[in-house]
Amino acid sequence: MTAVHRWLRPPEAEPDADVRLFLLHHSGGAATAYRDWPALLPAAVAAQAVQLPGRQDRRGEAPHTRLAPLVRELAAVLAADLDERPYAVFGHSMGALLGYRVTVELARQGLPAPALLAVSGWSPRGFGTGGPRAPDPLDLMARLGSLPAEVGADPRLLGEAVRTLRADGAVCADHTDDGAAVACPVVAYTGRDDPLLAPGALHAWAGRTPDYLGCRTFPGGHFYLHAHTEAVTADLAQLLLRYAGPR
Repeated sequence: MTAVHRWLRPPEAEPDADVRLFLLHHSGGAATAYRDWPALLPAAVAAQAVQLPGRQDRRGEAPHTRLAPLVRELAAVLAADLDERPYAVFGHSMGALLGYRVTVELARQGLPAPALLAVSGWSPRGFGTGGPRAPDPLDLMARLGSLPAEVGADPRLLGEAVRTLRADGAVCADHTDDGAAVACPVVAYTGRDDPLLAPGALHAWAGRTPDYLGCRTFPGGHFYLHAHTEAVTADLAQLLLRYAGPR
C-alpha cells in the first residue's frame, strides 16, 4: 500500500463511478464512521473515507496535534490521488473543519476545487464545546453520546480513545478563523439540538462561498448523523449528481 493509500478506505476509487467523494470523520473517530455510506450512495459516486493517523489500523502512527501540518499533508494526499473526475468533500465536526481548510489549501496551490463542499456539525463561527476551558475529552464524548459502550469497558480501547481525542481536540483548538472563502458550492447539515453550535451558526457559511445551498436540519444533537444517515446521503447524492455528475 502506498503512502497515499494509507489514508483512504477503500484505497482505490471505484473506476466506473462518475464522481468521487472524500469523507472526513469527527474528532476521536475513524474511517469506519462511514462504513454504511457506499451502499447508500448511487453507483455513480465513489466514496472513500479518510483514515487519519493514530487510530485503528494506523494506531502505530502518532496523531497530529496541529492543524496546519495536518491540512498540508491531507491536501497532498488528495492532490496526489485526484484524477480527471470531479470530486466532492463531506466532513462531520472536525471533519468539516478539515474539509474546509483542505479546500482552501488546494486553491492556494492552484489545484482544482471540489464540485461541492458538504459540512456537518461545524461552523467557522459559533462552534464551541460549551465552556471557557477545554473539557475532558471522554466526558465530552459521553455527554454527546458518541462513546461506544465497548470502548468504555475496555482499558486498552479507552486509552487509545483518550489519545486520539486529546490529539484531535488540540487540532481543533489550533484553528483561528481567517475568514477564508472557497470557490465551490457549500451545503450544511446539522442536528436541531446540537449543543456545540450556537443558534444559526451554520448560516455563517453563506459568507464563505459564492453559492450557499442552505442548511438541512435534522432531529438530534451533535451526532444526529447516526440516526439520519439515509436521509443525509440521499440529499447529498442529489446534490452530487446535480453539481458534479455527467453533463
